[in-house]
Amino acid sequence: MKHILITTFISLSTSLTATGQMAGKANITQLKNIKMDTLLLTNPIVKQAIDALQIADKTTWFSLFTTAPELYDDGHKINFKTFFEKALGHEKFTSIDRIENKGLDIYGKFHSDQWGNFKTYFRFHINSAGKIERLDIGQADY
Repeated sequence: MKHILITTFISLSTSLTATGQMAGKANITQLKNIKMDTLLLTNPIVKQAIDALQIADKTTWFSLFTTAPELYDDGHKINFKTFFEKALGHEKFTSIDRIENKGLDIYGKFHSDQWGNFKTYFRFHINSAGKIERLDIGQADY
């Protein structure tokens, strides 16, 4: 009888552990597929840009910018086209925590497949024709 109870306990423990591990893996997959809400974004051009970034829509993303936009990453000028050709589909906001400057400055948590998770800012500069002519991005310390 004692042998049967021990065997049953071991079987049950192994079963529950495996189930817990499977649930943990499912939760990680589910988290990657959660769509972040961008309804708080008040500037329509910024909202379109962030929506495009979130779903890696290169056509929409690049169409919102001038033909030669400036990109500054933590104050360092870098090539806009090269950077976002690589980043789209591998980087996105996981939350938007603060919006300033009439909706042009976005602060939030960000995920990069290469760099991990961190707080960031995106500061959009829009010209009179309604195109984004400059984007400042970088790590935020809010």
